[in-house]
Amino acid sequence: MIADLKPYKEYKKSGSRWLGNVPSHWGVHNLRTLIRRRYERNRTDLPLLSVAREKGVFVRSLTNAKENHNVIPEDLSNYKVARAGNLVINKMKAWQGSMGIAPCDGIVSPAYFVYDFLISNRSFGQALLRSKPYVAHFAQASDGVRIGQWDLTIDGMRQIPMLVPPEDEQAAIVRFLNWANNRFGWAIKAKQKQIELLNEQRQVIIYRAVTRGLDPNVPFKPSGIPWLGDIPEHWEVLRCGNIFYEVVDTGYPTALLLSIDRFKGVMPQVDTGRKTRASENRSSYKRVRPGQLAYNLMNAFMGSLGFSNYEGIVSPAYAVAQPRIEIEPKYFHELLRTNAYTGEFNCLSYGIMYERNRLYFERFKLVPAIIPPLSEQKEIVKWINFETADLNLAITRLEREIDLLREYRTRLIADVVTGKLDICAAAAKLPEEEIEEVVEVREDMESADEEITV
Repeated sequence: MIADLKPYKEYKKSGSRWLGNVPSHWGVHNLRTLIRRRYERNRTDLPLLSVAREKGVFVRSLTNAKENHNVIPEDLSNYKVARAGNLVINKMKAWQGSMGIAPCDGIVSPAYFVYDFLISNRSFGQALLRSKPYVAHFAQASDGVRIGQWDLTIDGMRQIPMLVPPEDEQAAIVRFLNWANNRFGWAIKAKQKQIELLNEQRQVIIYRAVTRGLDPNVPFKPSGIPWLGDIPEHWEVLRCGNIFYEVVDTGYPTALLLSIDRFKGVMPQVDTGRKTRASENRSSYKRVRPGQLAYNLMNAFMGSLGFSNYEGIVSPAYAVAQPRIEIEPKYFHELLRTNAYTGEFNCLSYGIMYERNRLYFERFKLVPAIIPPLSEQKEIVKWINFETADLNLAITRLEREIDLLREYRTRLIADVVTGKLDICAAAAKLPEEEIEEVVEVREDMESADEEITV
């Protein structure tokens, strides 16, 4: 059905180089005619809402550490009230598409804009404003010292051209996009499930190797670690503090910015695919050198750690450690990311509240680590690389397929909401049951609020 979509018969100039020509019967209005700013505050009884580029506006969990990358202040009286159906815009990341329709009454950061949205079909308006061509419009309407530090200007935003199809066509577009999103969602979710199963197989292979070794006939001894069990008799057990010492080396604000992917380890931030707004002043960022361990204080329990192959800097919210003894970094990279160790990291993390827990180095150094002889560490790494090669290749292929599906979905949405494709006939033929079902797809979400931790 998607492949059969055709353009409209007649077009006119939109006046925007990003929108190009639009259907001749669609209206083109400045955004200012469709929004009215709201200033209501002091409703701390309402749920806390937030905005993410991938998810729009959502009710923010107070207990899910995966959603809470930023501090929630104790006093929320200055937070703005967003009523159900209001347009909420993160003014610092509008150029990335961080905006959407409030799903219910709630409160949002003072750094957000809140508007009554006067378009007849708000779901269409949300899809339009979050589409790729409008990201360019919001980027043009934002200014600042440099990209990543831009703020949306009200005057610039008010001039953005807003496409307004007839009401029945807005409804048809929403109907079609709901159907298409579900189709893409089913395909992406199936591939994500395959990746999860492949990762489980990979973890079984790795865990066995890094905790039991490669020789099935070797004698074992109690490790003295309740959550680990027996280990080969000739292996040592040392606390991480005897293997690593913390390094705090700051004052390199122009060095390569690094980040930690919980699957791939330490990598240049530009290669993560995430668009984050780094702090203006990076003088407090910590230098990392090749061979050093870095981990995310808040997300160590998720496996967000690794040994760097790069020289660069990481957020002050990371810990950096230098090996005291000669080790094979890849062995410890795999060992410390096993479920046994991430579970121990979770137990040793602490903070003012659970969702703000951090694994400070003073606790990390208490973690017992099992240490094979160096030559055996290298053999284990070589064996893991061989045994997981096909699994890694399959995972990479599936990840690329998911990326392509998302890219195609983004292009399709942009073409539909800006009138490049006529979906009216297709929408009229859609089966009702497929549209009513909402497919939830896991996205790699950005940090949601105004304070971003790289």
